[in-house]
Amino acid sequence: MPRSAGEMLVVLPTYNERASLSAVVLGVQRYLPSAHILIIDDGSPDGTGIAADEIAARDARVEVHHRPGKLGLGTAYVHGFGAAIAGDYRFVVAMDADGSHLSEDLPALVAAARTGAGLVIGTRWIAGGRIINWPMYRRWISRGGTWFARAILRSRLHDLTSGFRVLEVDWLRRIDLDALDSQGYGFQVETAWRLERLGCPIAEVPITFVERVDGRSKMSLGIVLEAFANVMRWGLKSRRTHDSAG
Repeated sequence: MPRSAGEMLVVLPTYNERASLSAVVLGVQRYLPSAHILIIDDGSPDGTGIAADEIAARDARVEVHHRPGKLGLGTAYVHGFGAAIAGDYRFVVAMDADGSHLSEDLPALVAAARTGAGLVIGTRWIAGGRIINWPMYRRWISRGGTWFARAILRSRLHDLTSGFRVLEVDWLRRIDLDALDSQGYGFQVETAWRLERLGCPIAEVPITFVERVDGRSKMSLGIVLEAFANVMRWGLKSRRTHDSAG
């Protein structure tokens, strides 16, 4: 990837997303018709990888990378970001393959990136942002996680855990991707925070987030605990570095 470099690469990590994948790909192609799409499947037992290969066989804009098992969302994005850098794309889009991120929000996110933002975050917790069909406990986890991360990391961002993003590849080149160590949703916090610390211009664009209809959420207690522990570690390390520099 790519067969030929373009302006934009859309990265879709998948694990058991067969029911939603085709509709997500079609949605991306409707709103970003010139974009290339990279599907990264972690050996989905439901046949997602097979469905992805069928899509790619019909459309040269789509490519599939198969991994041997469930290696984590963070490592999938590192893989995809590496492909974007190697392919010399200008932008890389990160979004879920389960339909929770609406493709009709893509033009607004991409427009913000094209007008100067190195990172654009599709944000649920600002004016205009909405969540549909989420149970209250998921709202608490998301809002609480963002509040906690903002406080510990001294961040000004309103939705650090959002996975719907557009990143300028030149800014990605400034991050040591191999040093990113979050396997789950903490990866979203880590990348946004590192870019924020580098002085990257960041835009937060309101989105509508829809709870998935098909399949099961990947959220687990282990993922939440990993993110909590990593945020504490990053925050303490940042404070020690700041104090020693002062």
